[in-house]
Amino acid sequence: MIETCNLTKVFHDKKRGEIRAVDNVSLTCRPGRIYGLLGANGAGKTTTLRLLATLLRPTSGGATVAGFDTATDSARVRASVGFLATSTALYGRLTARETIAYFGRLNGLTADQIASRTRELTAALDLGEFLDRRVEKYSTGMKQKTSIARTLVHDPAVLIFDEPTVGLDVMAARTIARFVRDCRARGKTVIYSTHVMSEVDKICDIVGIIHHGRLVAEGTPAELRQRYGEQDMEEIFIRAIGGEEAV
Repeated sequence: MIETCNLTKVFHDKKRGEIRAVDNVSLTCRPGRIYGLLGANGAGKTTTLRLLATLLRPTSGGATVAGFDTATDSARVRASVGFLATSTALYGRLTARETIAYFGRLNGLTADQIASRTRELTAALDLGEFLDRRVEKYSTGMKQKTSIARTLVHDPAVLIFDEPTVGLDVMAARTIARFVRDCRARGKTVIYSTHVMSEVDKICDIVGIIHHGRLVAEGTPAELRQRYGEQDMEEIFIRAIGGEEAV
């Protein structure tokens, strides 16, 4: 499970002064559920996820991931998490199979475990015919699938996806969405950042709308529709953040 309590991250810029990228965010993401973090670019989604993945330390407040404090027990948090960042950052001269194996070894997996996980992930992400081709030859969608595979090779309990379908074609996006839903069915705790409104209904059980670093609304899609009197998620988002002029 992921829990945050008044999680805050402040940056200091010489020109802009204090920037509250994440401002007193409190949320809970439970096993077997997908928590969608919905917000425009620059709203604070990525900073929140980086705090949860221990890539950043909070200015104040705190978070626990899989029962471990992100500030005082960061190594055990990282062992429990698969964090897919917005950039694939793959080494082009390796194949997908070699990439998965490399990250499997980094995570302490045996050769047999790596082979088993490679088969599972290849089937789940439709990597098949591309598995032994160099990554530099891949499409954007295939690179993203490979990045997901290497991120989750150790089968972590907590999965953090930062806008995983941005820039992908329809079929690649559908494959990743199906994979994320399968992770939920296996009891994983999933937090899914997006600014694509159509993904919310298809994937998310709970939606948190973040704006200027603050969590301004939270609930199931049905609860948000009832609260704001709108059926369209884009309209709900606009009303939650205070109107189009607030974007």
